Amino acid sequence: MDEQLTGGYSEPCGQCAAVNWGVSDEGQFFCRSCHNVIEKTREVVDVNTLHSKHSRISQITRPKKKRQENEREWMICEGFQFILKHQAKALVSLGVCMKFETEVLWNFWKRYLQNTQQAFTRNPVYTPRFTVFMKSQSDSESNAQSEQSYHTEVASEMSEEMSVSGYSSEAQSSVCSGSLDAVVYQNMKGTRMHNLMTMPRTLALCYLALLWVREAITLADLLRMVSERCIPYMNIHEAFPAELSLFGKDVQFFNYLPSYSLVHKEAVTLARILQLPSFPTVSKDCLLHPFPLTVRYLLEANLPNDLHVWVHKVIRQAAMEDSSFLTFEPSKEKPHLLRYDIQAVAVIIVTLKLLFKLDDHVEWKLSEEAAKKKKKKLFKLKKWFDVVQPVLEQARKREEREEAQRQWGTTKPFITSLKRKSAVLKKRRVAKHLEQKFQKFTDSAPEQSSSLTNPHASFHFSWGKEEGSDGPSMYKKRLDCTLKKDGFKYLCNRKYWHPELRLCPRRTCGDHFSKIEPSLPRMYVWVLDLFSFILGVRQAEVHKEVLSVERRFLKRNHQPKIQWTLTSCKNKKKRSKTCFFFLCILYFD
Repeated sequence: MDEQLTGGYSEPCGQCAAVNWGVSDEGQFFCRSCHNVIEKTREVVDVNTLHSKHSRISQITRPKKKRQENEREWMICEGFQFILKHQAKALVSLGVCMKFETEVLWNFWKRYLQNTQQAFTRNPVYTPRFTVFMKSQSDSESNAQSEQSYHTEVASEMSEEMSVSGYSSEAQSSVCSGSLDAVVYQNMKGTRMHNLMTMPRTLALCYLALLWVREAITLADLLRMVSERCIPYMNIHEAFPAELSLFGKDVQFFNYLPSYSLVHKEAVTLARILQLPSFPTVSKDCLLHPFPLTVRYLLEANLPNDLHVWVHKVIRQAAMEDSSFLTFEPSKEKPHLLRYDIQAVAVIIVTLKLLFKLDDHVEWKLSEEAAKKKKKKLFKLKKWFDVVQPVLEQARKREEREEAQRQWGTTKPFITSLKRKSAVLKKRRVAKHLEQKFQKFTDSAPEQSSSLTNPHASFHFSWGKEEGSDGPSMYKKRLDCTLKKDGFKYLCNRKYWHPELRLCPRRTCGDHFSKIEPSLPRMYVWVLDLFSFILGVRQAEVHKEVLSVERRFLKRNHQPKIQWTLTSCKNKKKRSKTCFFFLCILYFD
């Protein structure tokens, strides 16, 4: 009877080297000579319970790793739930409403677990415990056999990766991970793989929840809080409780560096997975609306308040104040989540180009003409550049210094395998010993960066006459960028330039900013650099949004308030692929 149950298993016992196997009532193999129990279990084929002659249950047991007394078995989604919990509490401590954590974020998380069939469902996804494969009786026998053979191969592959016997004829195997389903996460393909939770998606889920409650926190703000360690993200495994032991393959799931474009893309993907309805309307009373959001970045860039009047005109002319354009609707066939912060600075840049052209010639000429008027309260672009440029360089150096002083290494190193455990721990001990020696040699403790000692601030710069400010404020400066002629008001800048606005195919064409950047005016590139530093994104991201705003702004050239006349730019240098428009403002709102 035992020979039939063992199925011809002929591996020698790891303790007595005998080949005399039996099967217990629980289905586990044991040596009848020395009573050594191994991890192998027998396969069970049940045709009565599942009412199908082709049904099959393949049981895959997980290796029994020697665990500490305070450790337990855990799933990957438990680790991400722990991370989300700490990120939510950190955001609430920074001033976000409690509704964000208790009503929105956790409902999103439960909805995610249910839609991805990881929890709150009768048919959970594949787990390392067992898998049931069913086939209807109406199917042909050949299809059933091929399907069963495929599932048998999958089950055998998973069992080979996850099963560990106490002793074998070759050597003792090593445990692959600390969690139960790390291998399952790694081997999932297709739609299920795209639905798995990752570290950037924890931030994307928090951002969707912030957007739902209409908090005045943009995606750039969220990533800045992460970089300043105000929100748990980097080395988050150090905060894991002792019962959740990270090991081996768990490293790849909890060790990700975020970027703006990646988190934004994951937010759209998560909204599709969650099947969310239309988000709350982004109206003028919401701080994510371009009207109040542009005021914030005008203050940050030390630009005059009078410029906001022109920003409003650009927003209206581009039809960007409509709530239907600003509100995120994931239920659409191609949902589009606006990058509210980058869009706001893009509108400001378009306004600066409209008033001062930013072509390395006109802006300086207009500044010289404004200087001749000898009015102290008049805004001069050259003076603004002279004030902001050194402050920007100092801020960039300070940020680089803080990044260098910040401890990126972890005090709780990852153990990727049992073979490397001793080497990793030894390397960590040596590094800690050298750090202590250098501290004694310098006779001083390492300085903490200001981002760690000071509370989080929404602004990079502080403008004004107060002590500790970065420079004089130009908020109350007056703009003089129009002239009267024949009873009409005209802009002092008569031309507007822009690069090629033709859209490129997303899949076949990438980012062209690196190619066209040398041909762009240096003043325009510097303005891109200023706002990209404020937001913590690449210049290419800001330039891309500027082109998007210009497409909407120039598309509405049929309006009677603005007349456009296209002129050729053949006499310009070949390296410059820009077109110039003659602009005349007939009258104002």
